[in-house]
Amino acid sequence: MSAVLVLNADCLPLHRVSLRHAIRMLFRQVAVVHEAQPDDHIGVYPVPTVVRLVSYVVTRWRRGRGPSWSRAGVLARDGRVCAYCAGPASTIDHVLPRSRGGRNSWENTVAACGKCNNRKRDRTPEEARMPLLVIPVAPRWGV
Repeated sequence: MSAVLVLNADCLPLHRVSLRHAIRMLFRQVAVVHEAQPDDHIGVYPVPTVVRLVSYVVTRWRRGRGPSWSRAGVLARDGRVCAYCAGPASTIDHVLPRSRGGRNSWENTVAACGKCNNRKRDRTPEEARMPLLVIPVAPRWGV
């Protein structure tokens, strides 16, 4: 199933939903088709690529800080690519090790493969002579 973009009533993007969810939104009349695939229908509804909500949804909560930190979020942010060797990453590494006061934060964690994570141990990248290929940054909400 393809993803369908959901626009707020003021035409700003909110998120993506599955095609099935989008058809349910049309059926419940909480959204209308903004763009659709030509000559494709599911029942009486055209196959949407973009739907627009009928009522405006307040999204003030997304204006502040970005998403909260998580291991899965770090791996997704870095595209599951090791920050040290550019190989496939399966875990995360703390730039400033937790044993030295490093925290679980977006700026202190990067995706890493098991080999590089073990090689770095409880040292900083400079001490381990393993330069970072990416600079860890906190993600922001998409607008």
